[in-house]
Amino acid sequence: MKAAACILGFLLAGALPAPAADAYNLFAWLSARLAPQDLARLASSADTFRVETLAEGLESPWAIVPAPDGRLFITERPGRLRVVRNGVLLPEPVAGVPPVAYRGQGGLLDMTLHPDYAQNRLVYLAYTVDAPQGMMTRVARFEETPAGLRPVAVVFAGFPGSDKSKHFGCRIRFGADRKLYLTLGERGEGRRAQDLMDLNGKTLRLNEDGTVPVDNPFVGRADARPEIFTYGNRNSQGMAVHPQTGWIFQTEHGPSWNDAPGGGDEVNLMVAGGNYGWPLAHHRATREGTVAPLAEYTPAIAPAGCTFYTGGQFQAWSGDFFFANLVGKKLVRLKLDGPRPTGQEFLLENAYGRLRDVAQGPDGLLYVITSDTDAYGPGRAGGDRLLRLVPRP
Repeated sequence: MKAAACILGFLLAGALPAPAADAYNLFAWLSARLAPQDLARLASSADTFRVETLAEGLESPWAIVPAPDGRLFITERPGRLRVVRNGVLLPEPVAGVPPVAYRGQGGLLDMTLHPDYAQNRLVYLAYTVDAPQGMMTRVARFEETPAGLRPVAVVFAGFPGSDKSKHFGCRIRFGADRKLYLTLGERGEGRRAQDLMDLNGKTLRLNEDGTVPVDNPFVGRADARPEIFTYGNRNSQGMAVHPQTGWIFQTEHGPSWNDAPGGGDEVNLMVAGGNYGWPLAHHRATREGTVAPLAEYTPAIAPAGCTFYTGGQFQAWSGDFFFANLVGKKLVRLKLDGPRPTGQEFLLENAYGRLRDVAQGPDGLLYVITSDTDAYGPGRAGGDRLLRLVPRP
C-alpha cells in the first residue's frame, strides 16, 4: 500500500510527463524497492581498524588526491586547494587556483595528477565556470611550483550547460592507457544522456593535452561527438582505475523523484562505447543495447568518490572496491571476483555523517572526507573532517 501511494503521488504531482512515460519504468523502481539486495553481507571487519580524525574545519570538500611524496591534496568547492603534510592540514591553501562558479553543486571539484607528476609536477583541476550558455565544467592543466599553481593550458573548455546548477558529475582520472577520463552529468535533463551530439551525461576520453584520441569509440561518426567514451550516464560522482587490471569503475547517482522514482544508484564497469541506459533503463531494469550495473542500490545511498584498495596495511581488503556515500552515510566495501562483486560490507555507518570521497594514501592507509557543510548537509560547527583508517594492533 505504501509503495502504491508513492507511485500515485508521483503521477499526480506531474513529475512524469506523458510523452516520456516509456523512459521511466515504475515497475523497475517498485521491484528494486521491495526486493532484497542481491549482494551478500560480508563478515564485519570493524574490529580490524580504528578511525583517526586528522583534520577538521574543511568547507565542502570534494576530493582527496594523494601525492607520491606522502602529501594529500584536498579540494574545497568554494575554490580552495588544501594540503595535508605529515598528517597536518596546512593553514594556507595553494595559490593559483582559478576562479570557480561556486553555486548549487558546482565549484572546485576534482583533481588528478599527471602520470609523470613526480617528474613534471603537472596537475589537472576540474571546476565549474559561468558562461553565456550556462554553468559548465572546465578542466585545466597546471604546473605545481613552490609559489603555487602556474597555469599551463585549458584542456577542456566546457560544453554548453544548463541554468540548473546540478549534476556536474566531475571526476577526472588518468587511465592505464594514460588517457584522461572525465565524467559529465546530464545537468538534470535526462534526454541529454542519450544524445550523442551532447557531451553532458557522458564519460569523455581525451589525450593529456585535451585533443581526441584517434581510437575513441565514436571517432569518424557524423552523428556523434568524438570525445565520448560512454553515454547514458546520469551523474557519476566517483571514478577509480584499478592499477593492475586497468578496469575503470564508476559510481553513479540514480534518480531522485524529480526525474524518476528514487534510488537506482549504481556501480558500473566502464566499457568503450557503452550505453549505461539513463533515462531509458534504470534501477534493475535491463534494456537491449545497454550495460547493466555491477551493483544497484534502492533506496538511494548517493554514492560518491571511490578507490580500489591495493595497499599492504589491510591484507583482508586486498583488491576490494570502496566507495563513499552521502545519503547512506557509510563506506561500502565490495569484494570482487574479477570485476564482479560477490559480497559487501558497510563501514563507518552513521558514525561520521555524509561521506564524500575515499582514497588510498602512499602509506597504504585509507583516507575519507566528510561532506556535512555543503548545501545538502546538516552543517557542522567544527566543519568537515579528514578521517584515516588505521589497522588495530
